[in-house]
This record gives sequence, structure tokens and C-alpha cells, in this order.
Amino acid sequence: MENLNLPPYDYKLRKVDEKIYIYDILRRKYIVLTPEEWVRQHFVHFLINHHQYPKSLIKLESSLKYNTLLKRTDIQVYGRDGNLMMIVECKAPYIKLTQNVFSQAAEYNQVLKAEYLTITNGMIYHCCKTNWENKHLEFLKDLPLFV
Repeated sequence: MENLNLPPYDYKLRKVDEKIYIYDILRRKYIVLTPEEWVRQHFVHFLINHHQYPKSLIKLESSLKYNTLLKRTDIQVYGRDGNLMMIVECKAPYIKLTQNVFSQAAEYNQVLKAEYLTITNGMIYHCCKTNWENKHLEFLKDLPLFV
């Protein structure tokens, strides 16, 4: 897998029947390693180890209904009050973070109403704060602190 522009961590890999799996500390099991999963696992560890987000408040691959379609968010982060605080859309490192990627995440957030919206491909990430009253997005220089 490609080196990412995220802090490294001691990941665990396993090979079974010619497939490589990576250990997911949140789901407590090995997951098939894809480029997107590589980014998701690194970003989860980035949230936990470098921004002090409690792993008990992070949920992966949660379903949501958008129009009549069933979709999934990559990462959801909840606040101490139990309300959804941030959604993170992960893409493979070779996927450019275009307006289409941002629009996909923003569409999900129209349903979920998280305060923060983040997109990443492991090479870069963009985070914005949503003001739902004014329907305004403010791009941030970094992820919000967990309080």
C-alpha cells in the first residue's frame, strides 16, 4: 500500500487465501485491505492518537437513507452528548478530492446534520464546519478539538 500523508501507526496485516486483511481496532476484526480501507484505518488512528478522539465515540460504515437509496458513511464521530459531531468520507489515495467528492459527503450530511464534514484521501484532508441556520460552510485549517 501507498505511504500516506498521515502519521504512521503499528498496523496488523494478515494474509488469507491470497487476500490481505488489516486489523480494525474499532470493529475488533480483520477487514479486507483496499486502498480506501488503508486510508480509513490510518485516519481513525489519526483521530484517536493525534487528536484525542475517544474510540468509543467513533463508528465506521454507518448506513443512511438518501432519497430512496441506502448509502454508507465511512466514519462518524459522536460528541460526549451522543450527538453526531463529524462525518468523514474516505477515498483511495489516487482519488482526487474534487467538488464531486465533497458534494457526495455534503449530500450525506444533509441527512445526518453533523456539525463537521471531513473528506480525505490519506494524502490531504479538508474539514469544514457547518452552520445549519445560515446554510454556510467554513473551511478549517485543521480538525476540531474534541471537547
